[in-house]
Amino acid sequence: MTIQMLLRSARVLGAALAALALSGCATVYLVDNQVQSFPRWADQAAKPGTPVAVPQAPQIFRFDRLPSQRDGRSGTGQDQLETLAALALAKVGWTRAADGTASPWLVQVDASTLRLPRAPWESPYDNFWGGYGGFGPGYGYAMPGRDYIVTGNGQVVWMPVFPRIETPYYKREVTLVIRHAASGKVVYETRAAHDGRWNSSNGLWSAMLDAALRDFPAPPEGVRQVNIEVPR
Repeated sequence: MTIQMLLRSARVLGAALAALALSGCATVYLVDNQVQSFPRWADQAAKPGTPVAVPQAPQIFRFDRLPSQRDGRSGTGQDQLETLAALALAKVGWTRAADGTASPWLVQVDASTLRLPRAPWESPYDNFWGGYGGFGPGYGYAMPGRDYIVTGNGQVVWMPVFPRIETPYYKREVTLVIRHAASGKVVYETRAAHDGRWNSSNGLWSAMLDAALRDFPAPPEGVRQVNIEVPR
C-alpha cells in the first residue's frame, strides 16, 4: 500500500470515528454537572439572629442584571438565558413577575463558556497508531507521536502520517444568585459546572440550570454531582 493510500484511509477512518463518537446511537445524551449551593435565607432578617422561614413555593421574582448584561449582544444572549432560567425556576414553583409588578425576590443568572481545542488530557502530539508496514522497499513505518515517516530506503518524509482530527472541548458554568429585594442581601447562590464536547444548545443549558436548582431551596452542603439526560 502506498503512502498516499495510507494517508487517505487514515483520514476517512478518523473522520468516521469522530462522527460516531459525537453522534452515538442513543436517543439521549448525559449532562453531568458538579453543583454547589449556598442557602442563606436567614440573612434577609432585619436583625441578626431573627429566625426566618425558608420560602416555600409559590413565589414570584424578577430578574436583575449587571451593566455588562444589558446592552448589545450581551443583552440578547441574556434574554435567552433568562428565558431558560425562568423555565427552570418555574419547575420549583417560582414564577416571573409581570412587568411593573413588585416582587420579594431578585434573581441574577450568568453563564460562561471556555472553548479548548482539545480535552485537557489529550496531547497535541499524540498520533493514532505507531504501527509499521514492513522494512523492505516500498514500505514505511510511523514513529509514534512524530510528524514524519521513514520509508524503506531510510528516507525521512516530514509530514503528518495520520493527521489528528481534534474536536473542541468546552468548560461551562451557570450561576444563579437570589437576593431579598427589600434588603438587597444575597439569600441563595448556586452554580453548576459541566465539561464536555457537546455543542451549545438550549437543551444543554436547561439541563445545567435544572441541575443548579436541584434540591432547592434547602440543598445539602458541599459539592454534589447531578446528572441529567437530554433528548437528542
